[in-house]
Amino acid sequence: MDFLRYAEQSAALLNADLPDVDALRDHLAGRAWLQEQATDRDCMLLRKHQRELRPVFEASAGGDVAGVVEGLNELMTRHPVSPRITDHDGHLHVHVASRSASVAELLVGESLLGLMTLVCDLGPTRLGVCAAAPCTQVYVDTSPNQSRRYCSDRCSSRANVAAYRARQKAVAPA
Repeated sequence: MDFLRYAEQSAALLNADLPDVDALRDHLAGRAWLQEQATDRDCMLLRKHQRELRPVFEASAGGDVAGVVEGLNELMTRHPVSPRITDHDGHLHVHVASRSASVAELLVGESLLGLMTLVCDLGPTRLGVCAAAPCTQVYVDTSPNQSRRYCSDRCSSRANVAAYRARQKAVAPA
């Protein structure tokens, strides 16, 4: 089980626009067995999870350790994980939900277990909200010195170009 991947997928899930089943299926690219099972109910439950999870990322970005821990614990209480061992691809590994779990239950379980493990292993301030205005995407910071501030290279470049132009404008003769 790759908890770091689950944590990063959690940020991707939070950033995903899931208005309908087709959007959810697009989000699940590479996981064909889940794409086939996706329903409108899964979309509704995942949109609710997005609203519930965002405050955890915002707390982390603000350095609110208690907010991160309390938020994750509350979500784990609402969405208990039922791990199981499987060998469907030739080697033993852990899945976070039973075979009867819905797509939403599986994704929420992966998300929460991944974030809890990340917070315990790397610290509660490794989740963030992009610093580039007007972007509101979230990210997981796995950098060695906890220096990530942007959700993507695109936002980082855009912010750096804007800062450069502002500095040039400030020193330009009037």
